[in-house]
Amino acid sequence: MSRSVLRSRTRLGVLRRIAAVAVVVTVALLAYSFVGTAIGDDGRQATGERDRPLVAAIDGTGPGQIVAFGASGEVVHRNRSLWLYHDVDPSPRGSQTVTYVASGPAASRHCARDTCIENVVRRVNLTTGEGTVLHTWKGSLNGSAQFHDVDRIDESTLLVADISFPDRVFAVNTTTDEVVWEWRVSEAYEPSSGGNYPGDWTHVNDVEYLPDGRVMVSLRNQDQVVFIEPGEGLQEDWTLGADGDHGVLYEAHNPDYIPAERGGPAVLVADSENNRIVEYARRNGSWVRTWTWSDGRLQWPRDADRLPNGNTLVVDSHGERIVSVAPSGEVAWSKPFPDGGYDAELLGTGDESAGGPSATRAGLESRSRQITNPRVLAVSLVPPLVLHGALFALPAWTSAFDATVLLAAGALVTVWLVVEVAVRTRRRYRKR
Repeated sequence: MSRSVLRSRTRLGVLRRIAAVAVVVTVALLAYSFVGTAIGDDGRQATGERDRPLVAAIDGTGPGQIVAFGASGEVVHRNRSLWLYHDVDPSPRGSQTVTYVASGPAASRHCARDTCIENVVRRVNLTTGEGTVLHTWKGSLNGSAQFHDVDRIDESTLLVADISFPDRVFAVNTTTDEVVWEWRVSEAYEPSSGGNYPGDWTHVNDVEYLPDGRVMVSLRNQDQVVFIEPGEGLQEDWTLGADGDHGVLYEAHNPDYIPAERGGPAVLVADSENNRIVEYARRNGSWVRTWTWSDGRLQWPRDADRLPNGNTLVVDSHGERIVSVAPSGEVAWSKPFPDGGYDAELLGTGDESAGGPSATRAGLESRSRQITNPRVLAVSLVPPLVLHGALFALPAWTSAFDATVLLAAGALVTVWLVVEVAVRTRRRYRKR
């Protein structure tokens, strides 16, 4: 037997053993994460925020549900009867009442296709559990067909971000079911922009009715927050971000508008794929970034609310927690939240950022991502879209580090299989 053949077999044997060890370690790590998952205490007592109910909506990062926590961190309300839960807002009907949008299955007779979905806007009293359905929409399941956000204009009018094609924002009278206003993204954007047209083209995930009557919209796949003047259309000079300009925004979620009377105009937004929270202020006709926050753990944040005391409530979807960030940039409190989360509200602080000041007025200190933990360093080496896509597909109890190890093990096993096939093929060729 030649030396080259011996070396080839030795290297293949080493590669086999390394691949086997990687598989064993990965399985052990996943088993540990599965057994160890739990929702922990939140420590809100140090900030004066403990006595307020904390409500969170969970979508595909975990078992879809809306869950509310009381002063001691105990669950006081939970509903998981539907598939996915997205936006949740405090209701003017009472201090313990919220309105949320969720989606679930509907009878196929309502749709042209077999798979039918129903989007539901529901008001619920967290104390009694009593709820009222405010409006529903039924339609065929089409990619990300779920409504991600609904904003209240008045008692009978809702503003809706319709994520399914033709990708639009509309206002509906819930009494008459009449659409009283509509803006379609195709009025201002070409099909070549954003994502897959028409499947998941814009992924319009947030809408906000502003005090001056304009409408702010988040176009996730276009990396933009845009402003619409009803009856006039897109205000292009107000657009924050640009398609593919990931230095400004990268597939962001849930922007909040802060008006001039509270230190704006400014937009606070969860810059999801950049793993950071950012705020942009309107100055001399353009947007200037005035605040940035991230830490070594933040992974795919999808909501950020500025509270009246200057703290910022953050939903860290793949960091598996909900945190309150103090003006100094330190974490005021953190609640482990292994199911991920999409949107959260701390009741009694206003709808989203309605009671909070701008970063400039509150004197907030920016904090950049500092990586000192080897586990976090390993996670940071994975491209965000790959990591976050894997985490969205994996069970809710898997962490970012679990996903990183799983991807690395998968890559290693793939290399081994390719080499194994190549070596066996070469051996058969030589025997001929």
